[in-house]
Amino acid sequence: MASVGTFSHEEITIENKAFSSFKTIIESAFYGNNVEVISDLASTYDLARKAPGAVVTDMPVSHATDLGLPEDAKVIVFNDGKVTGRTASARRVIGQPGIDKTLYEGVLRDALAQGTHKKFYAGEVVVGLDKDFMVKAHLILPENYETNFYSYLLNFQIMNQEWRALYQDSKNYPETDIYLYADPDWTHPAFPHGLALFDSEHNVAAILGLKYFGELKKATLTLAWSIAHRNGYVACHGGMKEYQFSDKKFTMAAFGLSGSGKSTITLAEHNDKYQIKVLHDDAFVINQLDGSTTALEPSYFDKTQDYSLTDPAINFFMTCQNVGVTLDNDGKKVIVTQDIRNGNGRTVKSRYVTPNRVDHLCSSLDAIFWIMKDDTLPPVVKIDDSVLAAVFGLTLATKRSTAENIVDNKDRDNLVIEPFANPFRVYPLGEDFEDFKTLFNKNQTACYILNTGFYQGKKVTPQDTLSSIEKIVEKQAKFVSFGPISGMNYLPLEGFEVNFDDAKYMKALRERMESRLTFILNQNSEREGYNALPEEAITTMRRVITELS
Repeated sequence: MASVGTFSHEEITIENKAFSSFKTIIESAFYGNNVEVISDLASTYDLARKAPGAVVTDMPVSHATDLGLPEDAKVIVFNDGKVTGRTASARRVIGQPGIDKTLYEGVLRDALAQGTHKKFYAGEVVVGLDKDFMVKAHLILPENYETNFYSYLLNFQIMNQEWRALYQDSKNYPETDIYLYADPDWTHPAFPHGLALFDSEHNVAAILGLKYFGELKKATLTLAWSIAHRNGYVACHGGMKEYQFSDKKFTMAAFGLSGSGKSTITLAEHNDKYQIKVLHDDAFVINQLDGSTTALEPSYFDKTQDYSLTDPAINFFMTCQNVGVTLDNDGKKVIVTQDIRNGNGRTVKSRYVTPNRVDHLCSSLDAIFWIMKDDTLPPVVKIDDSVLAAVFGLTLATKRSTAENIVDNKDRDNLVIEPFANPFRVYPLGEDFEDFKTLFNKNQTACYILNTGFYQGKKVTPQDTLSSIEKIVEKQAKFVSFGPISGMNYLPLEGFEVNFDDAKYMKALRERMESRLTFILNQNSEREGYNALPEEAITTMRRVITELS
């Protein structure tokens, strides 16, 4: 059994580090007489279709019986209110600087006490889809949110008979099960935007006053990534695929925020030019011992912005959030996509959308692609220095999308740095830096930067990006030196010429590198140095700036 869910009487003591106040407060709520356990998808579907405000469309769910659903199951739509994205500002992590443990213990106890006056549903899932890495996660969610409960059990792997047997035979870890308590109706004057409270060391979280389904998904992944990190894995918010040839394989991972092109790159079929295996487009872990990779989820939580109703992928939608509904010419209820209703329309798609889907890849990683929207970088840059490769992941420059609910009036078009494209980290940033540096150094993993935004005012199209990846996979890419910077090369592309004699461009490039250095230096003082980085990250970026001077 992978994670610990039960204890002997002798183990239930204050000395046992598996227990904490937060774990005990949250887990206890799961056993209340106001909680009904739901153990199969068919029952969950029936609850969801009857939920207040749910729209049962006339669009059938493909592979319904294979998924454990009724044969006549239809796509269910549920819409939130004003907020249609994840609220990062609501997150609090116990143990991090500035977080008052006693204050949040009280807030949490009050929240759960309020919750005893309404009915909850409880479900069990597996996070991690191979015997190498599986942990059990438990969710409780109140009545009237059955659609999110249903989406959760679809997004992760429900603990059915088949998966229970695999779980029992999986690798053991000295970790407790994940427990996630959620109450979207909770309000508190001190937390007007909600509260996402994590005790990551003890694998528990409470999602309070937040209705968006993505909060439940990312909270679970946050805790699973934390478990993986503590047990010899690299936690990855990215997409992973493998190209197969008669005499070789090429495995690649693409790291980027929602809307950066991560899913497009991962799920691209390249006009069937290659045999491809897709691991996942959002969440996986890398075993640091052998380089193998494991997907954490069977399904895909995808933006509907780029899907028209005629797109074949629509056939694999199971639920939709924050999309419209209309009648077609036959009078049938169908969804309205492409963010006509609001930004960040979403769907939970089944694993069957990718017939080449796998849950585990034994091959070690050949290449990592950092997806950025830095307009001083050409579409494709190659980094040949392992420390510099990790530094560019550390200072991954991108833009926010409608997937995030920004509450501080910051402009979505502003460039921001999101290290390793993972805003869900709950441990010191320096640890991820060391993990990725080891991948580049010890495992000889190649590193590339993909600019999927604009370069010098010209949009980099998906075709520009995908054709460049094809050249790399086929070993046809001819890189040239990226000006004076040692360890950096770029792929010349027509229409994206780089002029190192242009003083204005060089000034902009240098300023962008200086902003990266500033970010690194700031980590030494912000939050009491919690995310302080090693000196080599500083000296490496200073060397780049010197070479540009």
